[in-house]
Amino acid sequence: MKLPQQVNVLLLGSGGREHAFAWKISQSERVAKLYIAPGNAGTAGCGINVDIAPTNFAGIKQFVLSSNINLVVVGPEEPLVKGIHDFFAGDPEIRYIPVVGPSVDGARLEGSKQFAKDFMTRNNIPTAAYKSFSKENIGEAEEFMRKLKPPYVLKANGLAAGKGVLIIDDFNTALEELGAMINGKFGAAGSKVVIEEYLSGIEVSVFVATDGTNYKILPEAKDYKRIGDGDTGLNTGGMGAVSPVPFADEAFMQKVEERIIKPTIDGLKKENITYKGFIFIGLMNVGGDPYVIEYNVRMGDPETEVVLPRIKSDIIELFEGIVYDTLKDKELVIAPETAVTVMTVSGGYPGDYQKGMVIEGLADTGDESIVFHAGTALKGKEVVTAGGRVISVTSLAGSIKDAAAASYRTIGKFSFEGMNYRKDIGKDLIKIVNAAARKSAASSTKKSTTKSAKSSSEK
Repeated sequence: MKLPQQVNVLLLGSGGREHAFAWKISQSERVAKLYIAPGNAGTAGCGINVDIAPTNFAGIKQFVLSSNINLVVVGPEEPLVKGIHDFFAGDPEIRYIPVVGPSVDGARLEGSKQFAKDFMTRNNIPTAAYKSFSKENIGEAEEFMRKLKPPYVLKANGLAAGKGVLIIDDFNTALEELGAMINGKFGAAGSKVVIEEYLSGIEVSVFVATDGTNYKILPEAKDYKRIGDGDTGLNTGGMGAVSPVPFADEAFMQKVEERIIKPTIDGLKKENITYKGFIFIGLMNVGGDPYVIEYNVRMGDPETEVVLPRIKSDIIELFEGIVYDTLKDKELVIAPETAVTVMTVSGGYPGDYQKGMVIEGLADTGDESIVFHAGTALKGKEVVTAGGRVISVTSLAGSIKDAAAASYRTIGKFSFEGMNYRKDIGKDLIKIVNAAARKSAASSTKKSTTKSAKSSSEK
């Protein structure tokens, strides 16, 4: 089967990820109409915003029927975990409309930390040692934690809006937080808590598109979670991202594919889990070996803002391959340039912050960068802040340094009251690149010196 040559697309979501998807989808010659539900001020420039919540399945059904929608693309995790794929598949009126996103069973990879860890164990996928606890067996937690070296990693089993992971150095504090989580700190999401071994290394995000049998590996990325420069302060939803990642070289990615991606896809198929969408694999590079920290069942944010600009092939073709099991026949073209995105956030974020601040200067940002709206809204003719993360700016160049510099130049052209952003996105990776270059140069010099000395001795 195939999609019509001209498709009407409904994209669900309202963040920076969805603006990046809307930007990419709108470039396809196969798109007749693009609707975004509910969208933001930025997506309004790519298609038509529709005031429907992504979890309002009845409202979505009514809209897709009235607007002749041919394809539904799900951005955020919540509608996937709540079963939008199954909702469509089980309704005779709309089951013919394909959904880019896994079934509710597949979405458990993100919706349940315990399910994900058990899945990895069943399929021999490398991950940290772990054990799950609830009120019924919380008494065993102390004994398990004493077997671990600090810091202690506590994860709420369910969705907790990105706030359900705690990394704590002190044993007693970790025990107290465990009790708080199980007793409602994160609501129902924390009624079960996964405690796991802390992995020391450097993180990388790997993205895979799959039709359930075949897969395509998309550009990898590294994101920056902490609010402050030098990875200091509180965790956020993401303050920036870089793609490609220098240490994710061919040798490392071959390990990722063989040890993680293939067993993941094979495991889903073996367990009869319908999965047609994206898998975000959060990895830790531990001494050159990849370990899975977590799965997400959709693209990341802000990683999507650096991944999609590097994909040069038609995304509708990719979607068609995902939903109709023909992904192996689709072409994926990835640009060699480096992409760097920097997120601007509201003052006070990730704590309390105000909304409704007018964003000045957006019309003057030029074309050096791509401006993706994350938390914005239209108020009359003005664009105002409507979230903690407000706007991400993505630039492409021949190096991390040049791409980051372009993004920071563009950020200097707009402003809103309380605007904050990290000033060091990519700097840690630049150090890795420079260190590798010095090592390579030293090795070349040594080889040259050795060759010269050998030549002299032969004379």
